[in-house]
Amino acid sequence: MVIGFKNDKSIKDRIFIPAELPILPLRGTVAYPDLVMPLIVGREKSIRLVDDAMSRDKMIAIITQKNPDIEDPEIEDLYTVGTVATIMKMVKMVDGSQRVVVQGLCRCRLVEFTDREPNLRAKVLPIFEEYIKDIEVDAMYINLKNLYRKAIEMAPYLSSELTQIATKVESPGNLADLIASTININVTEKQEILEKLDLKERLKKVTIFLNREVETLELSSKIQSHVKEGIDKTQREYYLREQLKAIQKELGDTDDRLSEVEEARKKIIEAKMPDDVRKIAEKELDRLSKMSTMSAEYTVSRTYLDWLTELPWSKATEDNLDIDGANTILDEDHYNLVKIKKRILEYLAVRKLKADMKGPILCFVGPPGVGKTSLGKSIARALGRKFMRMSLGGIRDEAEIRGHRRTYVGALPGRIIQGIKKAGSNNPIFMLDEVDKIGMDFRGDPSSALLEVLDPEQNWSFSDHYLEVPFDLSKVMFIATANMLDPVPPALKDRMEVLELPGYTEEEKLMIAKQFLIPKERFEHGLNEDLIEFEDEALKVIIRAYTRESGVRNLEREIAAICRSVAKDVAQGKTEKQVITGDSIHGYLGPIKFFAEVAERTKYSGVATGLAWTPTGGDILFIESTKMRGKGTLSLTGQLGDVMKESAQAALSYIRSKANDYKIAEDFFEKNDLHVHVPQGAIPKDGPSAGVTMLVSLVSLLTDKPVRNDVAMTGEITLRGLVLPVGGIKQKVLAAKRAGIKSVLLPKLNEKDLEEVPESIKENMDFKFIERMDEAVNICLSAH
Repeated sequence: MVIGFKNDKSIKDRIFIPAELPILPLRGTVAYPDLVMPLIVGREKSIRLVDDAMSRDKMIAIITQKNPDIEDPEIEDLYTVGTVATIMKMVKMVDGSQRVVVQGLCRCRLVEFTDREPNLRAKVLPIFEEYIKDIEVDAMYINLKNLYRKAIEMAPYLSSELTQIATKVESPGNLADLIASTININVTEKQEILEKLDLKERLKKVTIFLNREVETLELSSKIQSHVKEGIDKTQREYYLREQLKAIQKELGDTDDRLSEVEEARKKIIEAKMPDDVRKIAEKELDRLSKMSTMSAEYTVSRTYLDWLTELPWSKATEDNLDIDGANTILDEDHYNLVKIKKRILEYLAVRKLKADMKGPILCFVGPPGVGKTSLGKSIARALGRKFMRMSLGGIRDEAEIRGHRRTYVGALPGRIIQGIKKAGSNNPIFMLDEVDKIGMDFRGDPSSALLEVLDPEQNWSFSDHYLEVPFDLSKVMFIATANMLDPVPPALKDRMEVLELPGYTEEEKLMIAKQFLIPKERFEHGLNEDLIEFEDEALKVIIRAYTRESGVRNLEREIAAICRSVAKDVAQGKTEKQVITGDSIHGYLGPIKFFAEVAERTKYSGVATGLAWTPTGGDILFIESTKMRGKGTLSLTGQLGDVMKESAQAALSYIRSKANDYKIAEDFFEKNDLHVHVPQGAIPKDGPSAGVTMLVSLVSLLTDKPVRNDVAMTGEITLRGLVLPVGGIKQKVLAAKRAGIKSVLLPKLNEKDLEEVPESIKENMDFKFIERMDEAVNICLSAH
């Protein structure tokens, strides 16, 4: 069947339409002849179809699906009447989909499907219209134009430009198609218009639909004018909501916007915010209720409201104020650390007497592996609070602390507020890990942003850049950790109560291994006491010969290595109990890694043992001196800093000034060169505390008397022969104990610092306090 109209008979003659065409299924709308239509093509089959058509004649048949929810439609899922169209333009999108602009050519009827893969193809029968002059058709055409013009004036969704387009359409059939494609009717009705091949029937159907739409628009306008009269704002809002609900119910439509607003209003009430915050939240909710859900601001405002309502403004966990119970928990998790535990119990006692006290700001300082982070978890368990940890290592942007302004795309609150929300309470234990490793350069200074957070006098009204409302952080117990305090800015350091965690002694490591590390590693490796047992002597061998550290991380690794070896044997069928002895350690861990080298090193003159402080705890330091023929120059090697080099110069100047007392030839310094070297040359070293050691090393060399191998020393020297105090005494004494040193020389003014050293460490050690450099020489170079 071929139907045409005279005006466009040339289309039939001019355009060749193949008998077989690829079929593009269309969801949710209908394509009409002579109309240009943009489409988004996203299905893989459809994308291949468009690509194939673009490489051929660009001609396709567009058929609407009966059910738009079907992703891969079959033949029975499509209508039988569609539109032959040509692809005018195709643009590939970033997400892989295509934006296609098509122009309808004519109606078509599906005759027979010829192929299903890779795309649907079918034989189609083109349907051209031939318009024969008719008075009734002309009358319906004029009526439709006038009615459509009226609808355009009343309907906000119809563009005013459609009036000019409709005026230029001369064909009644084309006008009917244009109106059907633009007015608010469903897909089934649009398809019904497409399938009306009789022109009069089509015009009548479109007139019915258009009349219905105009009546709906007139009724809506009439209701709107009535609503505006004589009702106040509250009544008007209520009426409109009820009206919208009724319309949605009649249409079977669902819109979650009103329920979202009501839900947000309920959350604001349940959050129990402070009054000033609640007012801001309600104001934001009013803005949200007036926005279109399609607006970009809608999502921003909705997310902001979610943050405000989900923060624990009034939610707090109840503290466990049982001091004895908290002490038991702390003892279960950590061995010793008496000073730290005492401070936590003191906080609990005060909290018991004064419920509204502000949370303390503590800072645990100590070498790696001594249990700073795990101690924070233990404190949270003892207090019955939530635990949040935030690693500050490498942070360079203060927005990480205070958040971003809402004007930025993807803005979020800072990690402090994020942690509080995640904890779900306003009084968690908040651990700021590695506070000494915050980045400070031209890109930002997060440590300055922490000043308000860690100040109990200010943090009760902490303002995040994203929220822009004050949040009370005074109930939060902040615990910072650091390996060393020097990189921490003075202003930040002043806000924290510093508690030092020194390294562990051999006895303490032994107890920690027995009580904590071995049970943990047994569990981690699927073992029990019937399969593996560690003797004390074996643990001592691991501590002395395989680890040299202040903490216990390497000790845990070595124990884990032994457990893995035993687990391998058990997995292979060996079920007898394996007892780990001191003699069997070599078989599990290989050759020993550390030796007691003090006696070996100091049996030659010119070698002295010093004590040094490092970020990982105390350590012993050997200083070696030698002489050779030359012109009196002093060479210093071992990556020494300026302060350490100056200490060596000062020691040499003092020796030269007292050359007669040390029985050194007068021309010795003119005829000989001196070389001072500090081994482990790859490690940078600096500081004045090696002055005494350098002096003793040089005097030992020049007098040819070896230094006692059981003595280690530390102290700064002056040209007047005085020994000045230095820092890190506790860590240095621990290092001497680990190395088997029996006697330690300390500056007289450091005598008070020994009070912080546990008695178990000082036991069997001899401490000598010196004021002058000559005393150090006499003690170190005397016979045993």
